[in-house]
Amino acid sequence: METTAAFYVGDHSFSVERVVSPPPGPGEVQIDIAYCGICGTDLHVYQGHMDARVGAHRVIGHEMSGTVAATGAGVTGFAPGDPVVVRPLDHCGHCPACRRGHQHICQNLKFLGLDTDGAFQQKWTVPAHTLHHLPQGLPLDHAALIEPLAVACHDVRRGRVAAGEDVLVIGGGPIGMLVAMVARNAGGEVTISEINENRIALADKLGFATCNPAENDVAKAIETKTGGKGADVIFEVSGSQPGVDLMTAAAATRARIVMVAIHATAPKVDLFQFFWREIEMFGARVYEPQDYEAAMKLLSDRVISVDEMITDVRSLEQLGDAFAELAGNPRAMKTLIKCNAEA
Repeated sequence: METTAAFYVGDHSFSVERVVSPPPGPGEVQIDIAYCGICGTDLHVYQGHMDARVGAHRVIGHEMSGTVAATGAGVTGFAPGDPVVVRPLDHCGHCPACRRGHQHICQNLKFLGLDTDGAFQQKWTVPAHTLHHLPQGLPLDHAALIEPLAVACHDVRRGRVAAGEDVLVIGGGPIGMLVAMVARNAGGEVTISEINENRIALADKLGFATCNPAENDVAKAIETKTGGKGADVIFEVSGSQPGVDLMTAAAATRARIVMVAIHATAPKVDLFQFFWREIEMFGARVYEPQDYEAAMKLLSDRVISVDEMITDVRSLEQLGDAFAELAGNPRAMKTLIKCNAEA
């Protein structure tokens, strides 16, 4: 069957092509993609930072929603028409990490949409074990944000945010804003540190306290807000050296720091503060199945709304334009690509 797919071809470019989509093999499911979001990792690909990994003819994309089109031999629990999302991690099952139950950070992990073709296409075939059934009635455009919301759920779970704790989120982009939402739902008193005035305005609209490091000493502001204590849990989502400096400067005694951002170069970290205040730091890479289930419940129960996060919806044929505009648009949060017109 012929379908349409958008291939990253290098040099800030995509090629929208007609391709043959074979039926799913044993243990596989073919999905009609409804929506796929553009994430920060996709932008890194677009900017050429990951060419060695993805090559010059790869369908990327993984923040998706859709419906089952067909199932391969041996697949149970899924049928054509079922609304689903994909948890885009394919583990090996035999490395030391997998044997210890940490399949989400498998030492031979394949990330679907980077190491394999992804969801910026009309039909996508994936291993059945990566699928999650969507709750009844959840709109497919909202469901496309389950993947980044699952990242936030994993981050907050790693940070063990508890009711009444003071939480600092450094960076108010899409992931930072979702982390703030999940942390607030866990009972945290959340402050977002952000320099982009448009993101500050959105955070204010969503009811968060904000502090602009271009205008204020955020560590001092947190100290004042907490009566001299500092933040109990800090999420570093900015990927910047000033963000790393702030995460220790604003930390309370025995604070917990969660490293969410991917840093292009190794940052300088004030290890003395880890000794002096007995700070803990945790890495948070992707998500586990329970984080997907938590994200779906938050959306289906309307505990968290993502309406304000979706700032643009474009067609698959407009993918290149969407990337170009998103890379230079300070107002954008989440752009969705509508992969099938009938979705």
